[in-house]
Amino acid sequence: MAARPGAPGWTTLADMRAASLRAWSSGELLRETAAPAGLFPRRRALRHPTATQLRTDYARAGAWAATWNPVPRGCSLEFVTVGANTIGANRLPSVVVFACAADEVAFLGLSREAQRFADLAQRVAALDSTLQAWALRRPLELLKHGEDALTAARVAIWLAANPAPGMYLRQLSLPGVHTKFVETHRRLIDDMVATLEPRRPLAGKNYARRHGFLAAPDRVRLRFLDAAQAPVPGMTDLEVTGAAFASLAVDVDRIITTENLANFLALPPAPRTLAVFGGGYGFEGLREAAWLRETEVLYWGDLDTHGFHILDQLRSHHPHVRSILMDEETLLAHRDFWGREDTPTRAALSHLTPAESAVYADLQAGSHQPSLRLEQELLRWDYVLARLP
Repeated sequence: MAARPGAPGWTTLADMRAASLRAWSSGELLRETAAPAGLFPRRRALRHPTATQLRTDYARAGAWAATWNPVPRGCSLEFVTVGANTIGANRLPSVVVFACAADEVAFLGLSREAQRFADLAQRVAALDSTLQAWALRRPLELLKHGEDALTAARVAIWLAANPAPGMYLRQLSLPGVHTKFVETHRRLIDDMVATLEPRRPLAGKNYARRHGFLAAPDRVRLRFLDAAQAPVPGMTDLEVTGAAFASLAVDVDRIITTENLANFLALPPAPRTLAVFGGGYGFEGLREAAWLRETEVLYWGDLDTHGFHILDQLRSHHPHVRSILMDEETLLAHRDFWGREDTPTRAALSHLTPAESAVYADLQAGSHQPSLRLEQELLRWDYVLARLP
């Protein structure tokens, strides 16, 4: 039976390759090829057979040593003499030496990729010398995106030079750049902008507004539950911009806000009442509507942690907002429809009533069921109608 080339604890070529791959995957090797920082020559010690192991399993030890002959590409070996006083002097590999980063790259067989990185880094730096620092910090990102990284760099340079363009992103005219390209490479572009303008804040969920572009206005959908109040006979369901809603000042006594379209459409007629729809966290249009302070505002959301988070945000702008159908009684009355919330929020909410806070805490703690969620659309309609104010 042929002797196995390795034994537990002896460094194999695969072990050495794994160590070098970690250096590659961290970007260290590519950085060292472009801007040496004194890490080379690098010596990686080999765990080799001891004198005792030579005596007890000489064939296996010999087979292990043979795996290092010929010497792997890109490195040299240092040797040590083992067993001179017991079994006889045996010369074994003890250290792998990489003279430079390029040699360790060659050992991995990635010289072509390293050359491609060097070319891309040079071209990025030619666009703006500041981006050389980005290329060294994100070498694998540069390799991953290739030519797209150069296009992204042109966008980043333009954004850095035009912090408030005051136009729509669609109007940006740069070679190879279109709206979908920017949307697809947002993180890459922002990373470059942060390198070019490290003091520039890059915050906000809306990417266009973050960079000073015009953005589609927030929109608010309305239903006049009192047909007599419709602005035009028969026009009971309409949509306006958030700014228009803020200045609308509709003459109603009550507003019912819901984040579910089915509920919004099914709400029954009611005197001097307006229904407002906003999907998920989409109640931005209501925040600037000062006229709401003189109107009763009801919020109906899902019975889950995010439903209470939305309520909390809405109430931070309009403290008099009152929740409906978001209580423990409603939750327990619909056990058959309990579902699961995929990513519950753990946010600390400071604008809930004591009763709401108790339900929110129970949902966070999984008191009734882990990650419990009751969608508002699943409530029995007769139950809803009996409890609508």
